[in-house]
Amino acid sequence: MNGKRSLVRLSFLVFGFAFLYIPILSLVFYSFNKSRLVTVWGGFSTEWYGRLFENTQILDAAWLSLRIAAINATGATILGTLAGLALARFGRFRGRTLFAGMITAPLVMPEVITGLSLLLLFVASEHAFGWPEGRGVSTITIAHITLTLSYVAVIVQSRLSSLDVSLEEAAMDLGARPAKVFLLITLPIISPALVSGWLLAFTISLDDLVIASFVSGPGSSTLPMVIFSKVRLGVSPDINALATIMVSLVTLGVLIAGFVMLHRDRARQRDMQLALGSD
Repeated sequence: MNGKRSLVRLSFLVFGFAFLYIPILSLVFYSFNKSRLVTVWGGFSTEWYGRLFENTQILDAAWLSLRIAAINATGATILGTLAGLALARFGRFRGRTLFAGMITAPLVMPEVITGLSLLLLFVASEHAFGWPEGRGVSTITIAHITLTLSYVAVIVQSRLSSLDVSLEEAAMDLGARPAKVFLLITLPIISPALVSGWLLAFTISLDDLVIASFVSGPGSSTLPMVIFSKVRLGVSPDINALATIMVSLVTLGVLIAGFVMLHRDRARQRDMQLALGSD
């Protein structure tokens, strides 16, 4: 009986992984297709990678997306950290419920509604104050920060809620001011949460299509927008090549992160063994 259960579980596991990764592997496979028809194999070739790097539209869109994602991640991390700190450390201040609701609203709000509301906001602001003068990089960045700071705030708040407050209290008892306690005690402890929030904000911004479509303007098409416009006319082999490069970069990042985490775990276990041995 236990053998049958194990076989069923293994079958579901294999099916799940196949469902997730076979389409990605087929995309990588057909990126080396010599034929212009994506689903017809015409022989092995790297021609489409060369054409991809000659496509200035895709390269410009990729560079623009990376710039927006980096600026957005930095801004969202700063604002989200302040918001998470206020929610985790300032107690039951007046308006806390409203503030928490406004912070978490973008998490549950449909992106279509968020994009439309931001579009109306920018149009009204332009008519009232003359800014922004048209939609472009600045409006996309502001929209992405509005969306992603919620994720950073939730991550930072959860980390601060589990932090031992006695560490900060001990530092203040020794004469450290609150700002110094935050910089020297709290910030290093929550740094993994900040890095996680930054990476999550970067990824969400780089992947966003719906909100960017609402708040972008001429000459500010991000990479997802360019890919979507090309896919609507039919998938071309250079898009497969682009997707393969992105998958390779993500895989490399995951492997590096796994190696770093493994190295840290081994170092931590070694330090614990040395500490136990010294006792």
